[in-house]
Amino acid sequence: MGRKSKYDSTFKTKVVLDAMKESETLSDLAKKYEIAPKQITEWRKEFMEKSGIVFEYKETESKEIKALRSERDRLLKKVGQLTVEVDFFAEACERAGLKKK
Repeated sequence: MGRKSKYDSTFKTKVVLDAMKESETLSDLAKKYEIAPKQITEWRKEFMEKSGIVFEYKETESKEIKALRSERDRLLKKVGQLTVEVDFFAEACERAGLKKK
């Protein structure tokens, strides 16, 4: 397992997006952010390889959210049904003298 990076993902993304603009040379960006040009190249390569995950995650998240909402709605409906049944039987027991008010 590699060592933990001292740069967080927000910083890396900022550097990579800056590099992709190509408004500055790699050397200028390396000086600006005080990192090696090779590091910028590696981050950019990794960014390009993994960027498609963003859209996959969104689609997966959407399906999962829909499934969770559907399950929640089903459970809420069931709780409502059981509440009505409990109230009905409690009232029936009171009328039959099996339960005190």
